[in-house]
Amino acid sequence: MCEANAYMLKDGEETLLMESVDLVEPEADGSFRLVGIFGDQISIKGKIKRMNLVDHRILFEE
Repeated sequence: MCEANAYMLKDGEETLLMESVDLVEPEADGSFRLVGIFGDQISIKGKIKRMNLVDHRILFEE
């Protein structure tokens, strides 16, 4: 499986945003749309701080 979990870094703490993310797509307003393997979706504001695909982690920050 190639999915990753997405986290938000805020004040030094990581919070899980979504598990099993299959698609990360930038939106016109600067946000990102995350789509899970079952079609669930969320939109988040922030920027990508780090992607570690070996560990299946995407880290966003505000």
